[in-house]
Amino acid sequence: MPQHNGSPASIAALMEVGKRYGKLTAVDKLSLDVRQGEILALLGPNGAGKTTSVNLLLGLAQPTTGKVELFGHSPREVAVRRRIGVMLQNAQLGGHARLHEVVGLYSGYYPNPLPPAEVLRTAGLEGLENRPVVKLSGGQKQRLMFALAICGNPELLFLDEPTVGLDVESRRGFWASIRRLREQGRTIVLTTHYLEEADALADRIVVINRGHIVATGTSAEIKSSVAQRHIRCVTRLNAAQIQVLPGVTSVIPDGERLDIIVAQPESLLRELLSLDHTLHDLEVSGAKLEEAFLALTDKHVE
Repeated sequence: MPQHNGSPASIAALMEVGKRYGKLTAVDKLSLDVRQGEILALLGPNGAGKTTSVNLLLGLAQPTTGKVELFGHSPREVAVRRRIGVMLQNAQLGGHARLHEVVGLYSGYYPNPLPPAEVLRTAGLEGLENRPVVKLSGGQKQRLMFALAICGNPELLFLDEPTVGLDVESRRGFWASIRRLREQGRTIVLTTHYLEEADALADRIVVINRGHIVATGTSAEIKSSVAQRHIRCVTRLNAAQIQVLPGVTSVIPDGERLDIIVAQPESLLRELLSLDHTLHDLEVSGAKLEEAFLALTDKHVE
């Protein structure tokens, strides 16, 4: 894919797109690009327009206004659709077909599928090839949906809530698989309600609210857009004494430590040290992605 001014080329785009369902406007003049080789996370509260945006990119919905491109063409073209993989949250899997039969069936739809052994290994399903789908656990079915999304050797992969319902160990295994796919040069669009997941995986994050993009950038850039900072420390002062100090938003006990949220940490630190010379185990950090997300979305609620 060609490069422009040192930046990866856009391989999918929404251009000034609007989508209405009757009187409801799901997205309004929304412009979004997906760049080659990145993991792009789409975040937003329920009803924000994330699903509509993805459906437009997939060609599952037609824009009311604006233009949608996938690899420079309409996303509804068959040749274009064969270059993508999709893992949808509500996909239905069942029946008594064995796992390898299902993967083989889906692979047959693509001109250059991945070897089945590689698909199963990437999805963490090795050793389960002969198990009927109806006997898979919830987590195994989730991994099967992931296997079906990647079996066609996609250049662009859409993952909708890929780790919902998984335990911590399984979720981190999924993350490792997603990172390996990116290392192979694939592009991934991720929608997730797990902000920790977006923070850990995404090269770039787009926050959508009420049909508009309200923030875009790296995780660090999104977090730095919020003025809040955390001061964690062990102190003889109690939470009530600190809560009344200037600039303090909240004080949260955390074991022996207090987690103090404040806009201007420098002046508060001077005040804390003057009040308690024994203060120790001091740590200052920026806002968490969850805090930034809530601040950005709340800020744009009418």
